[in-house]
Amino acid sequence: MTLTWQILFWTAVGGLAYIYAGYPLLVVALGRLCGRRVEKRFEPRTVSVVIAVHNEARHLKHKIASLLALDRSECLTEILIGADGCTDGTARIIHEINEPRVRLVEFAERRGKPAVLNDLVPQCRGEIVLLTDARQEFDREFLTACLANFADPRVGVVSGELILRADESDSTAAEGIGLYWRYEKLIRKSESHFRGVPGATGACYAIRRELFRPIAADTILDDVAIPLHIVAQGYRCVFESAAVAYDRPSQSTEQEAIRKRRTIAGAAQLARLYPQWLSPLANPLWLEFVSHKLLRLASPALMYAALLSNAALLPSPFFTGLMALQIAFYMAAVCGWWTQQTGRRSRVFGTALMFLALNWTTGLAVCDALLSRYRVTWTKAAN
Repeated sequence: MTLTWQILFWTAVGGLAYIYAGYPLLVVALGRLCGRRVEKRFEPRTVSVVIAVHNEARHLKHKIASLLALDRSECLTEILIGADGCTDGTARIIHEINEPRVRLVEFAERRGKPAVLNDLVPQCRGEIVLLTDARQEFDREFLTACLANFADPRVGVVSGELILRADESDSTAAEGIGLYWRYEKLIRKSESHFRGVPGATGACYAIRRELFRPIAADTILDDVAIPLHIVAQGYRCVFESAAVAYDRPSQSTEQEAIRKRRTIAGAAQLARLYPQWLSPLANPLWLEFVSHKLLRLASPALMYAALLSNAALLPSPFFTGLMALQIAFYMAAVCGWWTQQTGRRSRVFGTALMFLALNWTTGLAVCDALLSRYRVTWTKAAN
């Protein structure tokens, strides 16, 4: 029995080590040893912008101003606003903007972002389609940096970089979220250097219009499904760190959980909607997709198995020490929760809190996916 518990413990620890350290180190090494360069050269191209919105009127003036202020904004042929069952005066705001390149397409019934994209992208006149959200602000050089990648005929998708702006008033949770996001970007950059990224940053990515394929209407992660359809056609999805959009991190674990739970459920949903991507023969980014998107879904179960099997192996001195380390980590997360409640900031405790909260949310999201307990329409976290 002791051997069985040891096998379970080391399997769980090994799985967690691969997910959070082994795969990132592997893809960093592959990117440096076997990387493929992207031939970058800015060439003027016609660009259509598509923004699917539901009751985002308060952000639209600033968003459109951000787009029109971009360097090379003369490339913007049109800005299509897909109003998905809006009830907040979006049409009035668009009318007040009075910009001929901005076109409002209203949908009376709220169906969700994938249905809006399926309708709007085929209507686009631009060679390149920039997909973005209403809230984030673009850096002035975004369009120049993004379009330069399309000089390489092998590139079909360019994902921009979302930078979470830190502030002195940021909470402990925001500290943890910011650190996690920097970790994520390191992985994405390395994947891009190696073969490609299995998905894009939903707030800022561009595609070649002719490569777009409609996605299932109930797809949660359009920013993974659309790029992977293009990758399956033989093109690359690359990450461009100079194409920057700005946002603020969520200020509490509750806010982040609203967004993350839906996102993680979407990752699990992809395996059901597109089972062909589970095969290395059909998915050129199989290693990246499985390691980065799918294996993380097993992380909560592996953490539970590590704790349970470690307890079963007590009172061995070696496993007592390992149990002490696990308990110290969970206590650090509790301290992170306490500092969050008292309005203090802590990067160390914030990281432990965010990691534990992320895995708790992952467990709930996997249950959502297994029970089909999710909706394609999104619920915004309070700011």
